[in-house]
Amino acid sequence: MQRMQYRKVWIFTGAHNKNCKNENAGGDASGIPEKEGVHMGANIYKNKKPLLLFLLPAFAFMIVYLYYPFFKNIFDSFMQVKELGISGEVWNDPWYSNYVKLVQDKNIWTSLKNTVIMTLVTIVGQVGIALVLALMVDNIRRGAKIFRTMYFFPIVVSATALGLLFNLIFLYDKGMLNQILSALGKEGLTDWKEEKLALFTMMLPVMWQYVGFYFVIIVTGLNNISEELYEAAAIDGATKLKRIRYLTVPLLHNVLCTCVVLAVTGALKVFDLPWTMFPKGMPLKSTFLTGTYMYYQTMIVKDIDYGAAIAVMIVILGVILSKAVNTIFKEKDY
Repeated sequence: MQRMQYRKVWIFTGAHNKNCKNENAGGDASGIPEKEGVHMGANIYKNKKPLLLFLLPAFAFMIVYLYYPFFKNIFDSFMQVKELGISGEVWNDPWYSNYVKLVQDKNIWTSLKNTVIMTLVTIVGQVGIALVLALMVDNIRRGAKIFRTMYFFPIVVSATALGLLFNLIFLYDKGMLNQILSALGKEGLTDWKEEKLALFTMMLPVMWQYVGFYFVIIVTGLNNISEELYEAAAIDGATKLKRIRYLTVPLLHNVLCTCVVLAVTGALKVFDLPWTMFPKGMPLKSTFLTGTYMYYQTMIVKDIDYGAAIAVMIVILGVILSKAVNTIFKEKDY
């Protein structure tokens, strides 16, 4: 019996060693030598032609709907364009007259001033409030999903619908806000769209609408922070505020940089909600932003080539500001 067991063990180990030799010799279960299989895999990655087949439709779409209109717009800013959809045939005299007009136009400076204020409101109001809300929700164990849905909901609603809603809220007569203030004992009605309060009335809904957008981005960044770091900090005696200051906020640095860049570029091109509430820069053209003033010149005044020059200015400002923000808030490797 003992000899039979030894014989079985010898047969098993011998067969195993034989298989190992065959594998080392370059064979596998499929009968393809190992080196040949590696070579075939390398050829698959070296052959880039199938990738072009999938990239060409997207590239063609970008050329037709992004790059061609962009360069055509730059060209039109130096031409005399009389109607939308028609290319200019005559150069302006001088060819840079629209850009001289940009410097001399008082409404441009008003729109730039309002856009700078909007940018600061966006960074502090939207990103700042989103950070506070995200930190609060991250520390809630029950009902966190409900709060996430509530904060994200304004983004789903159309900006035009929100503009009409806030118009009803800020109405001079029978507006919801004035009715609430009257019920609390305030005498007289407040005109929320007068020149002194117009910017506040316009920027409050814009700030409220996009807080949820940055809230979702920051919450995603918080979910990527390991719980082990918080546990180690708690063992070392760090309070919740110290954990937020010395652990959470530094690890969210790259996420916050992305939010700031999006906020700055978004403030330059915001249009729909401000235009719905304050069309044509009312009152007295004091609420123009760069995006709304470009639309006003192109669609209302029908000065199409001047509108094209304003669009070029917006793009240049967007590139400069985004580069400046990226330089100031450099991303860090952790």
